[in-house]
Amino acid sequence: MSDLSPQELAAKLGSNLLSFPVTHLRPDGAFDEAAYREHIAWLSSYPAAGLFAAGGTGEFFALAPDEVERVVAAAVAAAPDDVPVLAPAGYSTAMAIDLVRRAERAGADGILLLPPYLTEAGQAGLEAYVRALCEATELGVIIYNRANAIYDADTVERLATSCPNFVGFKDGVGNVEQMTRVFSRMGTRLLYIGGLPTAELFALPYKSLGLTTYSSAIFNFVPQFAVDFYDAVQRGDSSAVTTALNDFVIPYADLRNRAPGYAVSIIKAGMKVIGRPAGAVRSPLTDLDESELLELEQLVRKVTV
Repeated sequence: MSDLSPQELAAKLGSNLLSFPVTHLRPDGAFDEAAYREHIAWLSSYPAAGLFAAGGTGEFFALAPDEVERVVAAAVAAAPDDVPVLAPAGYSTAMAIDLVRRAERAGADGILLLPPYLTEAGQAGLEAYVRALCEATELGVIIYNRANAIYDADTVERLATSCPNFVGFKDGVGNVEQMTRVFSRMGTRLLYIGGLPTAELFALPYKSLGLTTYSSAIFNFVPQFAVDFYDAVQRGDSSAVTTALNDFVIPYADLRNRAPGYAVSIIKAGMKVIGRPAGAVRSPLTDLDESELLELEQLVRKVTV
């Protein structure tokens, strides 16, 4: 069990940029633990307040439960002692609780609860989903607001009132009205994390809505750029942010939008571009083609040379 209380976890995560590593795969598609550990060790030379193992960028949706446990355990082993590791949970309530048990065994410090698989649910059902998970663990729980799990302010308030270890709200929707309602209602009771694809696009305007941090997928392959961008956001340097948006983030997002699923595929492509390949993505995702890879290489060169 983690030495961090849920509240300590939230405070730690809110203090800096968050790492969202890809999951390394061998040519046969199996988890490449040695390469994954080496990648985390490399990323650890750059400042980050926390690490989300086997999350969305880490292809959680394409991993078997045993693989998720292995990835989380490898992250715990490779990450510095002062960098908390969060494990994913999701799918059905029963599967989410099983994944929490695996996360506890692996030594995770907290849980990112992704949306339930496929089915749509009302607020009462989503509330029961989160509550069951919170009651199944003492680890801090962060809910991921996206897809078929959109939590309104009333639901968030009820959960925060009755579940002490519910400590964070990660947004993957970008609905300003919803974020305003949740933040206005809950204030500092929760940690707010930006979780949209290419979170850098939303970082500056979202800061005013209480989001002090975000998970950066591009941190995987342009870590210094990601750190510099985060620092510019925190000091309110809109000129530096705008320059970085125009030079890299916006054209990168245009490339990302070429095909469904490229929000993950483009990160592994970035790893290949910098000479630190992490393998192909698993189906149903597809990798970038050669011309797209060349476009990405040219973009990366602009901000790393």
